[in-house]
Formats: sequence, structure tokens, C-alpha cells
Amino acid sequence: MKFHTGWLAWLGALLAGAASAQAPTFPRPAELEPDIAFWTRVYTEIDTKSGFIHDSRNLGVIYRVVRFDEGESLRSRNRELRSVYEELREILGRLASGKRDGLSEAERRVLEAWPPDVTNVELRAATERLRFQLGQSDRFRSGLIRAGTWKPYIEAVLERRGLPRELVALPHVESSFDPTAYSKVGAAGMWQFTRSTGLRYMRIDHIVDERRDPYFSTVAAARLLESNYGVLQSWPLALTAYNHGVSGMRRAVQQQRTDAIEVILRNYDGRTFGFASRNFYVAFLAAVDVDANAEKYFGALTPNPSANMLTVELPDFVGIEALEAALGIDRRELRHWNPALLESVWSGDKFVPKGFELRLPATSGADPAVRLAAIPAAARYTAQMPDIFHRVGRGETISEIAARYGVSMTSLVELNGLRSRNFIRAGQVLRLPGNGATAPVTLAQLDGDPDVSTYVVRAGDSVGRIAQMFSVDETVLLANNGISDRNRIYVGQKVRVRGPVVVEPEPSAAIVAAVEEEPIRAEDVVQAEAVTASSVTVADAADMRSRLEEQRLLAAEAALATVMESGVDAGFEAPAAESGADDLDALLPEENVLASEQADLAADPSDYLVAADDSIEVQALETLGHYADWLNIRTQRLRDINQMPFGQAVVIGRRLKLDLTNVDAATFEQRRQAYQQHTQEAFFLAYQITDTLEHVVRPGESLWVLAQRRYRVPVWLVRQFNPDLNLDQVHPGTVVKFPALRLVADADTPTQASN
Repeated sequence: MKFHTGWLAWLGALLAGAASAQAPTFPRPAELEPDIAFWTRVYTEIDTKSGFIHDSRNLGVIYRVVRFDEGESLRSRNRELRSVYEELREILGRLASGKRDGLSEAERRVLEAWPPDVTNVELRAATERLRFQLGQSDRFRSGLIRAGTWKPYIEAVLERRGLPRELVALPHVESSFDPTAYSKVGAAGMWQFTRSTGLRYMRIDHIVDERRDPYFSTVAAARLLESNYGVLQSWPLALTAYNHGVSGMRRAVQQQRTDAIEVILRNYDGRTFGFASRNFYVAFLAAVDVDANAEKYFGALTPNPSANMLTVELPDFVGIEALEAALGIDRRELRHWNPALLESVWSGDKFVPKGFELRLPATSGADPAVRLAAIPAAARYTAQMPDIFHRVGRGETISEIAARYGVSMTSLVELNGLRSRNFIRAGQVLRLPGNGATAPVTLAQLDGDPDVSTYVVRAGDSVGRIAQMFSVDETVLLANNGISDRNRIYVGQKVRVRGPVVVEPEPSAAIVAAVEEEPIRAEDVVQAEAVTASSVTVADAADMRSRLEEQRLLAAEAALATVMESGVDAGFEAPAAESGADDLDALLPEENVLASEQADLAADPSDYLVAADDSIEVQALETLGHYADWLNIRTQRLRDINQMPFGQAVVIGRRLKLDLTNVDAATFEQRRQAYQQHTQEAFFLAYQITDTLEHVVRPGESLWVLAQRRYRVPVWLVRQFNPDLNLDQVHPGTVVKFPALRLVADADTPTQASN
């Protein structure tokens, strides 16, 4: 029988397509089944008063179940674990020397934990891979009950965004569905977002932290997972990237030359690919199984009912007392429904922001919008209570400062992200809750006189803030007042805020301002060696920073200094060693261990590590001057070893050789990542990602023009959404992803969450 080659090609394509269509979204290779079984046991067999001592790379090897006495102290538990570790190391050492006869009962149990063909070499290596895993069954059971409140909403969000429904089980791994969860590295909420990643999709500042709200953070998690999949095109990799970061998983794929999850989890040995990252996917698969078969493992359960609530958008800035009176709801109940609002709001030091999506029990009675409208004009404000700053003097304490300004210590500690009320230093600049020293304008003050059409500029005002205060477009405000330079207004100046519209605002005024200059080439974006951290976002940075008041700049600089000086609490803590033998916290974790390694730049796919040949890939926002500073060398030295003539710029995506004479690779990487983290955070304080748009490049189109003038997105962010794209060689037909951005109001004004 003869077949035409075209027919064979068609048949091959058809079969390949059928196989692809049948491929599971979350594959379970046989090699991973022992790992899945291990986490199933952790989630269902042992609770937080017990745990497994096991091999950290072969999870099917469990040496012993340790159970602690009720009320036993952490110190006592760790002493007990250390004793067991020493005993097991000695046993493994004897077995590794070849002993197989005359085994004691303890030696026999250890040997039987391994397959019959285990080698002495493997047993010797196992002496350094002892690990303790705390049980989770009580937490998982509680999570199954708590999940009833939010599961319907999570499932609706996943369906709306076309994401796999199995992802509804991910909070079991991250937080046991606990929206109050907070990790040692700063990850917060039910979905355990770090600040750096969360800022891309949510409002996180000293008034509102949307990571703490299950609804805001669910939408953000869906967007992040969608973005991870868009880059990696594999759900096992996208899920692992939720913990390890997109850049880490791209690096794993490149090193292993495959996207097969079982190969990567078994063989990839990245420096930052620790136990948590290696086990995140298999723990997720176990959580999916247990969640789907909860009754099998836990018996009959009654999940909490789904939240019966309604939402209303606040039309003005309002104090918590006025809200309580208007809605007839106690602030404790309001706090329960609105965990995103921070202590400064509940203590009355800050207003509930205008535009905030307030959640209320559906049984709260009359239409809340009607009740809010009835709040007196004298209790509704056009702006947030202003911030105040205090520089700490020698010997001062938090309690003294709080008493001096009449604010709560809890609010003061929370506003400044302090580790405790006992940790401040002389010279530190603290942000204080507003105490009315400069009272905002009330609606009564504006509406009391129908002829009022002007506003007198106060200290700290900006054109952007005044425009937002009176709901007028900036372009109109500038034109009505003949102001040619938006950065030149002065205290006492009378600004016309009402009256006829002189010019029509641009439709895109709410998005990033367009750049009117000629398109910028790739090599021009990051090359100006004089560029500073405050101007790294190119055209966007000038616009963004001009919107920030002097006090906000002071606070940002103070916060940056604090973060750099207190690295561990700021999220720069290195992952614990796998064995955890000398780390008390690693021996006995007090939180879900798999939530503890999430990278600060988890959503950034760029590779910031130094390769084995001491080279790096040039990334956006970086210059030759930056590299020289981080290496403690002169710029000319980098030019010499890379044969770069003076004036030649580094180019995004190309590799550059480093001189690591004065600093090691780890120090360089830490400095580089800290710089990227803070510059990106500065950008995302002003802009948030709302969606991803795809553009098919047409003949004659320039990526630079598209980014700056059509989609109005900085090029460095375009590269993050298209990390493997050569920005200078984009051919017609290429699909380029552009993030859709929303301009976030200044930190003292709200952003409205959207689904």
C-alpha cells in the first residue's frame, strides 16, 4: 500500500494535535508519584504537633514520625529533633560503610526505608539530607472549612479569565485559606504575595494593603498565574514560578533543555532552587487530590457558607466614625469585611479612601449608597488626611513619639513596617498618621458658597493632587489657569478649579503619558551612564515623580534606607539550607513551609544571576555605570575586558563579561536585584497592570513606537512580558504582548480594584 507524502504529513499533524489535546493540564509523571504521596500524608495523616523526618530529595524515604508533647516548648522540640538527627546520621554512616549484617532494630528500619538496591554512595549522601516536615492535617482541615467562604468567588474569577479550575486549591498550599497569614519574608494574605509582586496588581501602601483582602488578592493571583503561563507555556512551570519566580523557571528550562517538570524537579540544581520550590508543584497536586476527596480523608465537613455581602464605592474621603454612624455597623464588623484597610484607618488617623470598594454584609439594611449620601458634607473630605514625618532623636522610643503626636503605637509601627515597637534608630524618618495639623478641605467648605471656584495652593500640593481633589482633568486645570509648567505652582497661589472647559482632555489621560520625542532604540534605553535610580523609568519616571509631593519623596527615601539596612525583614533573606540541621526555624517551621521561598522579583522573568563564565545578560534599567558601582571598579575596566570603545553603550539582551576581583558573584547579584526591586517598586507605586493585550506586528511597525505611543508602556516592562524577544528585530507577524496599565493615584488617594 502506498501513501502520498502529503497525506502522511497531514496524518502526523493530526495525531500530534490529538495527543496534544489529550495532554493533561497538570501532568502527573510516575516519577513524581512518591512526592505527591508524601505531601498527601503531610496534609492528611500528621498534624502540627508531629512531623516526618525524611530524606529531602527522596520523599518516599521517611525515617521516623516524631510526635511532640502537648505544650512542649519550641526549644525542647528542637533539642529532641537534634538528638534524632544525630542518631540517624550515625546509623546512615554505618550503613554507608557497607554494614548489612547484624543490624539493630533501628538500623534495619532505616535501611528498609530505602529501595533494596540503594548504594553506599547514596546512603553517604543521605547523611546530609535529613529534613523535618511539620504536619499540616489540622491546618488543611481548617482550610477546607474556611475555603467555603471564598471558593465560589475564586472559581468565578478563574472561569472568567479562562484559567484551570484546579487552581482553586492553591491557597491550601500557600496559607490554608487564611487571609491573615503573614510569612517571615513579608508575603501576606491568602495568596501569599510579596510586596514587590503584589504592587503590580494591587494597592499596597500605608493606608490600604489589598494583599490582605481575599477578593482583591484573588484577582491579582489570577493575573499573576496567567502572566506566568504566558511566558512559560506550561502549567507545572507556571505554578512553580509562583514560588520560585519566572526567571528561575526560565533558567531551569534553559539549563535542562526541556520543560518536562519531572526532569527539572529531579535534576535542576539552581543555587536558589531550594526545597520549597522543588516541591511546590507536587504539593499542589496533593492539595488538589485532598481538596477533591476531603470526606475520604477527614470525614464529613461543613464548609463555611459563601460570603453574603454587597459592595459600595465611597464617593468621598470619610472617617471611620462617620461611616459607623451612617451605616449603623460597628467598626469591628466593618474591619472583618474590609481587611485591606490598615490600622491607621481603624484608629481614625486616616480616612477611608475615596473610591474604595467597601464590603458590607448583605443584611445591613437600607441601601448603603443612600446611607453614604446622607453623611453630612462637613464629614466628607476632598483629600486624605496628610502625612506627617518625624526624625527620630537619640534615645527616643516609639511610645514617646506616639504620645507626642497623639497617635497609636500600633498604627505607627504598621505605617513604617517596623519589626517591632522596640526597633527604631536615631536619624530614622518615621511616617506619622495625620493628626489634623493640616486639615483637608470638606465638601461643606466647598459647597457652602456656590461662588467658590478657586483653591488656594497649600504646602505639599501638586497639580495632579488638586485635579484629583476636584475631579477635574489636569489638562483642563492647566489651561484654565494659564499654567504652562505643571511643576511650577506655589503656596498661596489661587487656582481656578471650576468654570467652563477650555480644552478637551485626551481620552488616554488616565494612562501613562505619551512620549512625544522620536522613538528610542534599544541601545539608547539603558545606556545613559549618568542615569540615576530616580530616572530609570525613562519618560514615565519624570511624569510619575512630578506627581509626588516633597513629603512623599522624603518618606520613600527613608523607607528605602530602612529596607537596605534591615535586609532580612525586607525580603533579602537567603533561603535556608536544604538539610536545615543547624537552623531552628528550618527544623520546626511555624508557617506553611512551601510559602517561605517566594522570590521578591517573582513576576520578573529577567535573569539577574551571574553565569559560570562570569558573564551576565544586560537587562533594562541598567547601565555600564551601574555594573561598575556594584563591582567596585571603574567603568573603563568593563569596557576593556569587553572590548567596548568609549561611547559604545550596553545593549539589552546581550551578554557582558564582569570583573569579580573586588566582589563575589553573590554580592553583585544581591546589589543588582535590590536595585531592580526598588526601581520597579517605584514604578508600580504609580501604575498597575490590569490585563495583557496581544499585538500582531505589521510591516513597517516599530516596537519602540508601539510601546511609547500606542500602548504607552515602558520598554523594560514590554521586555518582561516578552523575555525571549529581540526588541530590535521584530518581524511582521510576530505576536507581542503588551501589559495594559492603570494610573494609580498618589499614595494618599485610592485605586479602585477591578476584576
